[in-house]
Amino acid sequence: MKVWIVIPAYNEERMIGKVLKELKAEGWHNIIVVDDGSKDRTGSIAKRMGAIVVRHPRNMGLGAALRTGLSKARELGADCVVTFDADGQHDPKAVRQLVKNLKNADLVIGQRVFVNPPFHKRVGNFLLNFITRMLGGYLMDSQSGLRVFSKKALQNIKIRSSRYEVSSEILIQAKLKNMKVVGVPVRCFFTPYSKARGTTIASGINIFFKLIKLRVSGILAKQ
Repeated sequence: MKVWIVIPAYNEERMIGKVLKELKAEGWHNIIVVDDGSKDRTGSIAKRMGAIVVRHPRNMGLGAALRTGLSKARELGADCVVTFDADGQHDPKAVRQLVKNLKNADLVIGQRVFVNPPFHKRVGNFLLNFITRMLGGYLMDSQSGLRVFSKKALQNIKIRSSRYEVSSEILIQAKLKNMKVVGVPVRCFFTPYSKARGTTIASGINIFFKLIKLRVSGILAKQ
């Protein structure tokens, strides 16, 4: 399979080089970095490391970055796409395991196994998993950024949201479109750096209202 890795990144100059180096050490060289309007050297570092860099002129959010990255991967003829966070929390060794599980699924989610996650992360993830299920999605690690799209998922999941609600939207769309989704346990690392990034309880509340808005507008409804 022609596998592409898509990394959405915003002001990640501290970690992007390390993340790319570790992915390449595992044999992954087809990498797209979506520089989402960074104000630092994220894009230039990624380009120097050999990644294809697509830049947004301003910060547009995680959903917009994923939409851009998946579109670029389709353009490049990807058979499947792995989405991977830029903050260093994901284990590059897990990518091969997730890709192998595509033989049993349309979408594979890396179900994160953390050591001593912060309280606000545990609460936020629990609430967002519950909300995702209540709005019609699969009950699993809804906020995991480590996932693999099959060609079928690439063609049928059309991201509409622009920010963090995208992670729940992907699972809800997959369920409504009768796709088979499996979760695979993966190690993740909470460093002081990654703890300060991603979703919080406050952002979880914001995600909830944005998902409700998508539902009311008919975007998250059976077609």
